[in-house]
Amino acid sequence: MINLRLYTPRLILRKPVWEDTLLIHKLHSLPETDLYNTLGIPQQLDDTQKIVQEWIAAYQESSISHFTFVIESQDTYAFIGLIAIQLGPPKYKIGEVWYKLHPDHWRKGFATEALQTILNFGFRELKLHRIEAGCAVDNLASARVLEKAGMQREGRKRKVLPLKSGWSDNYTYAILEEDVV
Repeated sequence: MINLRLYTPRLILRKPVWEDTLLIHKLHSLPETDLYNTLGIPQQLDDTQKIVQEWIAAYQESSISHFTFVIESQDTYAFIGLIAIQLGPPKYKIGEVWYKLHPDHWRKGFATEALQTILNFGFRELKLHRIEAGCAVDNLASARVLEKAGMQREGRKRKVLPLKSGWSDNYTYAILEEDVV
């Protein structure tokens, strides 16, 4: 049985519930979080409701391939953001992570703490061999988070991200199960 509630010293990572929809919509709608977002700002709350419904439904499947977690404070249960891991084909034992935190919670170490927890979850619970991530080359804060969590920059994809500002290059990062002590 896979644990669907993860804890860090300061955070709880839990599966989303329907009541999180408005907070998630607000997170996606902030200009600061939309800067490097390829999803685009949801125009209507209905758009966010469809996304959240897909995340909730994924946990009902017998073979889960996408784990999205709400990040909240252990002390106050305040909504901090989202983090997820998407599994690739089982043969490759690979996953890809992404995260998005509310700007009120930036520069406090929450992203690194949540990411390290998801990496441990991926290697220990999901038995992955490799976990990847990417970030726009101008997203220096996200690159620092990935590196602090132990991920290594492996390359650069040219003009692969369709951002509002135009096509952006993307850094690719990865960590292997053998890199985690």
